[in-house]
Amino acid sequence: MKKRLKFPMLILSPFLIISILSGCSGDGFSYSSEIDDNGYWKNVTALDCVELCDYQNISIPGDVHQITDDAIQTEIDSILEGYATSTQVTDRAVADGDTVNIDYVGTIDGVEFEGGSTEGEGSEVTIGVTSFIDDFLEQLIGHMPGETFDVEVTFPDDYVEEELNGKDAVFAVTINYIAESKIPELTDAFVEENLSETNGWATVTEMKEGIKSDLQESAIYNYLADYLVENTVISVLPESILKYQEDYLVFYYQDCASYYGVELSEFLSTYVGVSSTDELLETYSEDNQKTASLYLIIQAIAEDASLSVDETTVANYFKTYVGVDDYSDYEEAYGMPYLKLSALNQAVMDYLSEHATLA
Repeated sequence: MKKRLKFPMLILSPFLIISILSGCSGDGFSYSSEIDDNGYWKNVTALDCVELCDYQNISIPGDVHQITDDAIQTEIDSILEGYATSTQVTDRAVADGDTVNIDYVGTIDGVEFEGGSTEGEGSEVTIGVTSFIDDFLEQLIGHMPGETFDVEVTFPDDYVEEELNGKDAVFAVTINYIAESKIPELTDAFVEENLSETNGWATVTEMKEGIKSDLQESAIYNYLADYLVENTVISVLPESILKYQEDYLVFYYQDCASYYGVELSEFLSTYVGVSSTDELLETYSEDNQKTASLYLIIQAIAEDASLSVDETTVANYFKTYVGVDDYSDYEEAYGMPYLKLSALNQAVMDYLSEHATLA
């Protein structure tokens, strides 16, 4: 059975997993550069840098580990939405809240402007959800698929394209179709067909129990991580760990920018809202400090409790938490020291969970 990661590999993201599987080499950042062959930070004795809390007797409050039916249902709804099918509806008028596929050509004073057309490729928007200028989408209500009509709007004075600020525009809009989503019914047959291989669930009951267990484990591990940071005294945070986290952050966004085919500065300003890598690091300074602190504390606990990992531990980690037997792609991209660090992080969090009490 493939389980959700309790304590995922250090700074590993779904985007990077996709990059690995599609052949991304990770040029420009070495994941194992500051990690030794045992999965510890190089030249760092963590116990010399921290005063540990009583990590073997952490009490988990009830409101953390008690999972509500509403929380379980939210997860179920999210899963079902992922299996929704879309139908193209053309025999009724557009209503508020509809998702519609449209084409448009925008003009100002009768002249088309750059970026104001779908170029016949269609654009899917949801009225009341998708952000468009002025009341563009609201003007679609009441019109039929196949109909072409004009939508008149005024660009805001602070629009991102300065040359369009405050300008009146006319969009010739064609409604291609209304996209109606059908959510599948939750039955044992649905669970068996779609979720058995990936999650090990064969019935609705098993699905609900599995989701509850996953949510509880995730809540407990998040609580433990926060507890460690809040209750451990750090005398020295090694610069190497903090710098590693900062370098990774920059690399992550550089990789994202490359994926979308734009320069890093453009990606940061458009999608992150910062103007430079310096501003990026300043914005995420507190998060980087917390992350670096957590990894220092985890190593300190590993040292204090004499916890260690080897390649067998790594193999079990991937089989249990990632759901794969062959992790060679990960080793090639990240390096074995990084994978051992990830397995060590998991081993420490497992150790803490086993010694914790549920209040």
